[in-house]
Amino acid sequence: MSIVETLSLEPNPKRQKIEPMFNDSLSCVHSFARHGVCTACNSMIEKRHFRSFHYYSDGLQISHDALALTKRVTTKFSCMSDKKLHLVLDLDHTLVHTTIVTSLTETEKYLIQEAGSRHDLWLLKSDDDPVEHFIKLRPFVLDFLKEAHKIFNMYVYTMGNRCYAESVLELIDPRRIYFGKRVITREESPYMKTLDLVLADERGVVIVDDTRDVWPDHKSNLIEISRYNYFRMSNKQCSRAYSEERIDESECNGGLVNVLRLLKEVHCGFFSVKEELESKDVRLLLQEIEFSRGLLHE
Repeated sequence: MSIVETLSLEPNPKRQKIEPMFNDSLSCVHSFARHGVCTACNSMIEKRHFRSFHYYSDGLQISHDALALTKRVTTKFSCMSDKKLHLVLDLDHTLVHTTIVTSLTETEKYLIQEAGSRHDLWLLKSDDDPVEHFIKLRPFVLDFLKEAHKIFNMYVYTMGNRCYAESVLELIDPRRIYFGKRVITREESPYMKTLDLVLADERGVVIVDDTRDVWPDHKSNLIEISRYNYFRMSNKQCSRAYSEERIDESECNGGLVNVLRLLKEVHCGFFSVKEELESKDVRLLLQEIEFSRGLLHE
């Protein structure tokens, strides 16, 4: 449970009304708000002093002053209570590969017949979008999520829209065991990705993404995974795609397998000495691991 949930900010119509902590709005620090109203004193707040977290809870806003503390406490609580760090996962070319059905080449059209009988290939149809898509799950993705969930609280962070993200999650996490409400899309972050939207201290957050440039301020938290391309990307592509060869990335030595090994190494290093948890930082651990692996390959 996150600190936000601990503070009883989750909407619940059956919850007993909580009396304001302050009788005078002038004495309230306005740390948390919902739909522009302070949750403590019920006064209106100035939006410029807050950041929205609608994806996490409808109407939730946290003041800039309270946000840093919320992140620190969330990470401390997660580390001490659950022995978990936070993991932010990209979708496209990291966990899945998606293509438009009409863009399939002649040698890929056999997939249309196979879509109903394969556990890793799904046809996506939507009332809101007349264009049909194929979603191909990356090999090992379900095992990866199961294992990573044991040591991380996980977020999805995609430049796709929410409808698309929800469709993918129906395939990889239908019961929302792994991600819950922690899904950030281009509606919240249209241009670049940022850990400002993740409710955890940066020292305890690892990012896995195939595109480095979308994280301009958080590259030290990033594990850049090999790009997963199952379908043919363009006519200019020199080599034949996995789909055209009727093969796939290795289940035993593919991108997600290798990343999981690294994530376990980071987690082990972070929790190696309980008394030093307050000073541990995944960014330093990733640097150390990268340096040591570089020496091994010299």
